[in-house]
Amino acid sequence: MSDKNSTINKISKFILNNAIFAALLLILIGIIIKEPSFFRLSNFVNIFAQASTRMIIAVGIGTLLVTQGNDLGAGRAVGLAAVVSASLLQSATNPTRMYPDLPLLPVILPILLVMLILMVFGFINGFIISKLYVTPFIATLGMQLILYGVTSTYFDRPPYGAQPIGGLDPRFTNLAQGGIKLGSITISYLIIFAVIITLIMWVIWNKTKLGKNIFAVGGNPEAAAVSGVNIPLTLMIVYTMAGALYGIAGSLEVAR
Repeated sequence: MSDKNSTINKISKFILNNAIFAALLLILIGIIIKEPSFFRLSNFVNIFAQASTRMIIAVGIGTLLVTQGNDLGAGRAVGLAAVVSASLLQSATNPTRMYPDLPLLPVILPILLVMLILMVFGFINGFIISKLYVTPFIATLGMQLILYGVTSTYFDRPPYGAQPIGGLDPRFTNLAQGGIKLGSITISYLIIFAVIITLIMWVIWNKTKLGKNIFAVGGNPEAAAVSGVNIPLTLMIVYTMAGALYGIAGSLEVAR
């Protein structure tokens, strides 16, 4: 009888812990019953491609949530990354380039630049939270406003002032719009990037000392401090990593 109760408890716990996935599965089944053509591999590939940049952002924010933090400025950070990377990777034939005399840059260079910029903002977030003891909600809310101001100021600069930043370099747009052909299905590069980044973060979470420290800080900060975990350093690293991921996601999103 006890074994039966134990099994029931395990099943109940599993259902409660995965309720959101069960709800999504039921919604998916309902959609497929209503519209059977939805259940096509190509359709799911398109959905995954559109969700890939969100997955990269979610991986960054998820790490913050583990440490009992959050980031209200993630969307603004992605916007800044999009604007800066797009302005540096406009086609040479575009008559309204933000930087008319700028030579064509290697695509990776502006992406690395926006990652670096947002890593700085992320580090500042981590510093304010861990050293000045400002709650993540307030710290990232303030950073959200700062990022919006920086983006607006950058976007409105001469010579064209608030003109749409279009005419992107085809090498850049191919990063998001291209893919690998597998039979009749094209696997978007976006999906590949998202999977690689997610796997890297999984390794960091589960196979490194940093990952153990992240979960220790999120589980019990007091016990983590007594165990020798450098909580301020861990938080600054976590917020800096999130900034880097926002930079990648913003660049890929604007290319898409």
